[in-house]
Amino acid sequence: MGMSVGNKSARRGRFARAPMAEINVTPVVDVMLVLLIVFMVAAPLLTVGVPVDLPKTQAAPISGDNEPLTITLNGSGAIFVQETPTEIDAMVPQLLAIAENGYEQRIFVRADGSLPYGEVMKVMGVISSSGFSRVALVTESETKPARGAGER
Repeated sequence: MGMSVGNKSARRGRFARAPMAEINVTPVVDVMLVLLIVFMVAAPLLTVGVPVDLPKTQAAPISGDNEPLTITLNGSGAIFVQETPTEIDAMVPQLLAIAENGYEQRIFVRADGSLPYGEVMKVMGVISSSGFSRVALVTESETKPARGAGER
């Protein structure tokens, strides 16, 4: 005499198998890895401005939410307001036009490290004399070399 524990006749109908309770995470991981690669490739392209070789310092970076107004001096001495090339005489009217729209943020000056100090100061003097008192120089942070076992 045999005894049946489960009701086999109830399983043979519409629900032949029990529902699967596991979640397949493989597609989610694949999508996340693709997004990670896309953002890693796109992030360096998001840097704003004209390519210059900035000097290195140990100063901490300045944080800000708004897009800053940058004036760039490249290695050949050309001046750019944001990404627009301009002459030093035409820079003041551009800055004053921006100031009429209520710009009260700091102006960042990015200068190539190979430029003479006098050229950078000339541009900063023109900015200051046009009424902008919040002018800052942009540099790259210096990476400190790792100390070896024999160094102190």
